[in-house]
Amino acid sequence: MSEVRKHIVFYGRVQGVGFRYTAKYLARSLELTGWVKNDWDGTVTMEVQGREQLINKLLTGLNHSRFISIEWMDTKEIPLEEERGFDVKY
Repeated sequence: MSEVRKHIVFYGRVQGVGFRYTAKYLARSLELTGWVKNDWDGTVTMEVQGREQLINKLLTGLNHSRFISIEWMDTKEIPLEEERGFDVKY
């Protein structure tokens, strides 16, 4: 299966609830690459790269957290990048 890269903005209760660290843990466990960061407006932005099925597993895992409440996501596919790992940006 081919890889994709997605730029996703998450809306809802996504800051101050461990979202970025949960995303990092799940992404690394699924061998996905990319980054996640909090934005000034209360949203969280993520770029994630890997097989689409594994990205969907990451999103499902985030939505099953006890504290995180994703109301909606804006998602677009973007060009692949050369990178290793998944990091939290500050």
